[in-house]
Amino acid sequence: MTEVRVRFPPSPTGYLHIGGARTALLNWLFARKHGGKLILRIEDTDAERSTRESIEGILDGLTWLGLDWDEGPYFQTEFAADHIRAADRLIETGHAYKCFCTKEALDAKREAAMTAKQDVKYDGACRELSAAEVAAREKAGIPSVIRFKVPRREGTVAYEDKVLGRIERRYEDIEDFVIVRSNGKPLYLLSNVVDDIRDRITHIIRGQDHMTNTTRQVLLYEALGAPIPVFAHMPLTLDLEKRKISKRSHGEIVAVQFYRDRGFIPWALCNFLVLLGWNPGTDQEIFSRGELIEAFSLERIGKVNSVFNYRKNDPKFFTDPKAIAINSHYLRTMPIEEIAAMVKAHFLDRGLWDAAYDGEKKEWFLRTLDLIRDRFHTINDFSTLGRAYFADDYEIDPKPLAKNVLKHPELKKWLPLLAERFAALERFDQDSTEAASRQLAAELDIKPGILINGMRTVLTGQLAGPGMFDVLAALGRDRVVARLTNIDALYARAGE
Repeated sequence: MTEVRVRFPPSPTGYLHIGGARTALLNWLFARKHGGKLILRIEDTDAERSTRESIEGILDGLTWLGLDWDEGPYFQTEFAADHIRAADRLIETGHAYKCFCTKEALDAKREAAMTAKQDVKYDGACRELSAAEVAAREKAGIPSVIRFKVPRREGTVAYEDKVLGRIERRYEDIEDFVIVRSNGKPLYLLSNVVDDIRDRITHIIRGQDHMTNTTRQVLLYEALGAPIPVFAHMPLTLDLEKRKISKRSHGEIVAVQFYRDRGFIPWALCNFLVLLGWNPGTDQEIFSRGELIEAFSLERIGKVNSVFNYRKNDPKFFTDPKAIAINSHYLRTMPIEEIAAMVKAHFLDRGLWDAAYDGEKKEWFLRTLDLIRDRFHTINDFSTLGRAYFADDYEIDPKPLAKNVLKHPELKKWLPLLAERFAALERFDQDSTEAASRQLAAELDIKPGILINGMRTVLTGQLAGPGMFDVLAALGRDRVVARLTNIDALYARAGE
């Protein structure tokens, strides 16, 4: 079998969005499944919109996702001369011609065709100009484009799509299309094909929105005497209003950077993205890299558009619930050392990192992360919901404050009293702190839950979490006693 060679050719006109990331992921999976190569090609021909910042954003996004490439990045503008040579060759072989029709003339013809309810397409006015006529118009300085000469014959242009099956389009329905503008710059249709031929691309895996180009590109491959790659057109990803997900329409919510900044685990995002339009034929939804590479096939890509159920107005979950659920699964089940490395990077960025977490406090750090991660959804939760374990400037959730603390004014006296009991304990562990708490509750003739729930809110700022006495052991005697003793400072910080 010929070596599999696929490509991811983003346009650097903005950040890497999840649609582009999904395309890159499927190409990466196919290359890895077949021991092939993934070529990264930056299609930077839009000089006005292409930026170095966007290029860096694309490279950073792919690197963060773990989607490594084997060749590139190549830049399409570096091969502009190849594209022009291909256009000249097409003219020489009779597959293309120069068109001198003005924009005004073309617009008038289109308007007339629309009025007559006829097909709006180029009528081939310059298709059969003689060499002398072409030379005369060039000498007169009349600008021209280069058009591809679509064969005028019966039948169809056809190709086998790995997702959609056989695709056909009649020759008579395809107009002679422009491949080079009047300013001498080649269009995407030509540049993309010439680059794919040069890079020896065997499979083109891309969205169905590119299908309008495919039959014309098949004609270009044939005219250039090159083998036609295998095409696989993926369904699109839509929002709840059935609009295509795009940078322009949806903003940062669809940027890969958005998910990185909010504490997503890279492979968890990949795991979610692959399920937008692909399924393994089983109920399995969680895949390791190896499992997904083994399970992946183009034939399992669906034909129906998928829906990205993002939650624009939900600051807590902010995105598709399935994406959150998958990320939560990885957060709960990944080796704690891997979670710790991500938390370290996050804490360094937030100014929360203590060098002792790499030294004498390392075991405590790992145990604490393991204790609190079960209820978290993203890495960022360690610095927000879990902040009380690592710093004293944590926020108090107003709901548990009202329910568990303000509802019982006596806790202002009872919790400092409990702190005295904790300070006097010979051993400060789960069993001893639970016994002391229940003993004080009995003496006060109150339910133990009043003290326990009040403690949780004061010590962690949260309504729920791990077992309370596991929390006490994780926080340590000094921190627990100080917080329960200085209860007035906590009330003041909470605005009460």
